[in-house]
Amino acid sequence: MQSEILRVVEESSRKLFQTSCPPVKYWLLKGIMEKADDDPVLMQTVEECKHYPPRLRLLRLMREDGTWPIPRQRKLKEDAGPGPPIGWTYITMLRNLYHLADCCTKRSEGAVQRCLDRILGWQTDEGFVPGPWTAAFPIPHYNGYALRNLLAFGMGGNPAVRKMEKWLQGMQRHDGGWNIPYQQDMRYRPKYAHLTMHGFMQAIERGDVDDYDPADYDDIPSCIWSTMMVVRGFSWDPEMERQEFLRRGADFMLDRFFRRNHHPSFLQSEKNWTTLKYPTYFGSGLCALEILSSMGYGPDDERMEKPIRWLLNARRSDGFWYQSRRPQPDKDQWITEIAINILHMYSKLR
Repeated sequence: MQSEILRVVEESSRKLFQTSCPPVKYWLLKGIMEKADDDPVLMQTVEECKHYPPRLRLLRLMREDGTWPIPRQRKLKEDAGPGPPIGWTYITMLRNLYHLADCCTKRSEGAVQRCLDRILGWQTDEGFVPGPWTAAFPIPHYNGYALRNLLAFGMGGNPAVRKMEKWLQGMQRHDGGWNIPYQQDMRYRPKYAHLTMHGFMQAIERGDVDDYDPADYDDIPSCIWSTMMVVRGFSWDPEMERQEFLRRGADFMLDRFFRRNHHPSFLQSEKNWTTLKYPTYFGSGLCALEILSSMGYGPDDERMEKPIRWLLNARRSDGFWYQSRRPQPDKDQWITEIAINILHMYSKLR
């Protein structure tokens, strides 16, 4: 399979380079072709990224306080509740930061630093950022999402970021994974089985539930996708990448590759593994492989063979990977770049 991977990486990289937008071209040059920072083509591509219209549009729409406008109905709903970080404002911040980081944006540009500071300003004494869809309990996968963005913008040395990492590490469960407290453990108690999810959430918000001790639910498995999001966040921190707790989380995810998620509340279908999509927010085999290969899981781990074979087989005859049959050039470029990068990292681990 090694020779096939090398051929695919070379062919697909060459074809993608000829048609890619500036940020995709940058990651091809930097990550896959391994060009030095002073390489003339790479330096020219960095300049092109600065003028990339989608990036400039996000920076232009960004408010001075580090937020973006959200749709009117979502704003009304958010204003009727406790307000950010509960609501669509926080989700929009996380999504747009993700795009800006992929487009080589620096935190000194626009109001990016204020956006990052605002997120950390919502941090609780325990170390997590509440929300975005409930204040009743913390949601580890959104904190993993936030951690990824904070680290991508070079905030790893910030004490608040370290505090978030410490909280996430403390939330790891006995099987190495993470889940959503209350919703993916207490919810299974017989006394709550008659409630709809909405009714259960309302009971939590009213405080009409039993005292919560995660140790009481060790028999319930963690959530595959919550685990993936937390591991992804940590994997951006070089100091955490090789630590035993994170390897346990990655192993939990890899051991369950292609399997149905345990919890109906979070992308339960096994089809999510093989659905190619960008951005890779939640539930994605592509994202899982990107994390695993970046952490050093390679050909010496037999569990990687089937996922890598699936990725190779998902490549179309023209050398690209596609989200769907409907043309989506921008997304398909990113999906293809991520797929090539996975195969490139995997081949180097032999």
